[in-house]
Amino acid sequence: MIDTHAHYDDPRFDGDRDELLSALPENGVQWVLTCADSTQSCEAVARLAEKHPNVWAACGIHPHNASRVDWAAFEPRLCQYLARPKCVCLGEIGLDYHYDFSPRGVQREVFAKQLALAAKLDMPVSVHIREATQDSLELLRQYRPRGVVHCFTGSLETAQILLDLGLYLGFGGAVTFKNAKKPLEAAVFCPLDRLLLETDAPYMAPEPFRGRRCDSTHIRCTAEKIAGARGITAGELIRAADENAVRLLGVR
Repeated sequence: MIDTHAHYDDPRFDGDRDELLSALPENGVQWVLTCADSTQSCEAVARLAEKHPNVWAACGIHPHNASRVDWAAFEPRLCQYLARPKCVCLGEIGLDYHYDFSPRGVQREVFAKQLALAAKLDMPVSVHIREATQDSLELLRQYRPRGVVHCFTGSLETAQILLDLGLYLGFGGAVTFKNAKKPLEAAVFCPLDRLLLETDAPYMAPEPFRGRRCDSTHIRCTAEKIAGARGITAGELIRAADENAVRLLGVR
């Protein structure tokens, strides 16, 4: 299994981070993409990727932290992170109008600048969209990035638009939640060659682990739920999702 979105620099892993990451292959997780969300996080995930052979990094500024970055000063540093051999994606970037931790105009500006940088560097992106669909689609149509919309929970109409733009859809523990009808519908709707599996660890633990700290081994619960809804085996789904991750991120 491949986990295409996690946050292993999170403090919740401080007590056992290295042991957990080192044990992932023997627990069925081939490799994981750990994603940054701030200037400090970029350094942390880059170091984790360099320390662990089964960990790769995504570096970028999350919309929550958009107002905390001086983009003109940080862009050269971000380019340095993205040039490291173990950094294979620009992320986590996007728009979040649910919490509005950063002003919406600032979010859009920083998102656009990062999409432009991804195009310049020809790098895939990992995109966060929460209650900001129309503005996100406008920017994605403008910049046409390669990449994935992670933790997709939107409508089938939005899913089709994203697929038409050439993007992948990432699905995590939300598909297992008892009242989460839309995420599972989207996971069934998504073509098998455009579907990625993720955990968003330490967040979004699937059933039956909901409420606990999530880690990459929990990805099997998500795979089994989606596979059952699609009428295929978990093994078939995992193989397809793994091939998609390798194709998008260039990691084997």
